[in-house]
Amino acid sequence: MQAETEILIIGGGLAGLTAGLHLNKLGLAITLIEKDTYPHHKVCGEYISNEVTPYFKWLGLDIESLAPTLISELFFTSELGKSIQTQLPLGGFGLSRYTLDGYLYTELIRRKVNIVHDRVVEINFANNQFKVATTNHTFNARYVIGAYGKRSAIDVKLNRSFMDKQSPYLAVKAHYQADFPNHLVSLHNFEGGYCGVSKVEGNRVNICYLADYERFKKHKNLIAFQENMLYKNKYLKDIFENANCLFDTPLTISQVSFERKEPVYNHILMIGDTAGLIHPLCGNGMAMAIHAAKIVSELLHQRIGGKINSREALEKNYTAYWSREFKSRLKMGRMLASLLRNPKLESLAINTLIKMPFLLHTIIKKTHGKPIKVSS
Repeated sequence: MQAETEILIIGGGLAGLTAGLHLNKLGLAITLIEKDTYPHHKVCGEYISNEVTPYFKWLGLDIESLAPTLISELFFTSELGKSIQTQLPLGGFGLSRYTLDGYLYTELIRRKVNIVHDRVVEINFANNQFKVATTNHTFNARYVIGAYGKRSAIDVKLNRSFMDKQSPYLAVKAHYQADFPNHLVSLHNFEGGYCGVSKVEGNRVNICYLADYERFKKHKNLIAFQENMLYKNKYLKDIFENANCLFDTPLTISQVSFERKEPVYNHILMIGDTAGLIHPLCGNGMAMAIHAAKIVSELLHQRIGGKINSREALEKNYTAYWSREFKSRLKMGRMLASLLRNPKLESLAINTLIKMPFLLHTIIKKTHGKPIKVSS
C-alpha cells in the first residue's frame, strides 16, 4: 500500500505524540508511525517540570485527571554520604510513561489522527519529497519528523555518526512499592552512575538509574550489581532494601548515548531523544521532548502557511530554535557528569553546594526552561 500525507511522524513516544496533537490542532494532515502498541512502560525518570503545564492546557489535555504526584523539592546525595535538599523553582509532577503515553495516544485516536502500527525500515529524500518504507507500507510525505528514540536501526541506515561510537551506559528502571515522600525527586550518585527516585501516579515509586556497563558486567545480575555498587550510597541502600519491585523484572536498555546529535539530518526534523539525549543529571528530558515537539510543530505550520519561504529556511530556523533552547542544557549535563565521575571533585562540589546552596538553584535553572508559551 502507498499513502500520501503532508507530515509523517516516525515514532510515538512522548515527543512524537505531542507533535501529533499540536499539528492536528493546527489542522494539518499527519500520519504517525509507531512500532509498538499502547500502553507500555519505558525506561525513563518520569519526572516532568511544570514548564510544560501551560502548553498541555493549550493542547486541551487534562493531565490532572491522571492523578500525577506533585513534586516541589530536589534531594541530591553523593556516594560519600553527603546530601543537599532544595526547592525546585517551578516544581513538577511525577507521571509514568505507561499512563502518559497511553493517554496521549488515546487523545490522538479520539481526534481522528491517522496512526499506523508498523516498523520503518528505510527513509529516502529526493525531489523535495520523502519516501518512507515500513514493513508493510510505503508513505510519501512532504515533511518527516524523527521521534523514534535514543538509538534505532533507522540511525544505522541514515549513517548518523554517533552510531559508530560505543556508549558505556546501561539504563535500568522499575516501579516499586515503598515509603517515599510524594513531594520529592531525589538524585543519588554512585560509582559509575546516577539513580533517580520519585513517586508517580498510584502511589508507586519509580526508580531509574544509569550505570557504567563495564562495571555492570563484572556482576552476575542486576541484584548483585545493585547490592555491590548502588548500596555504597547509604541512601540508595535504604531505599532498595525497603522497596518491593512491582515489575516481574526491571526494564533495561544498553548503548545509551549522550553523544551530540543533529536536530536536522537528511532533511528530517529530529525531536526528543532522537535529536539529543539529555543527561539524567539535568533531570528534565521529558519536558525537553515536549518543548521540541512544540517548536517543530509551530515552524512546520509557518512553512506550510507560507510564512517560511523554503525548506532550507525551515531547517535553519529549527536548528537555531533547538540550539537556543537545549544546547546549553545538554552542555551543562555533560559538564556535571564529568565533575561527579571524579570522587575528589564530587566531594568538593557537594561541600561547595552545602555552603552556597544558591549555586544549586543556578544549576537547576540552567537545566530547566521557563514555562512554555504558545501563541494562539
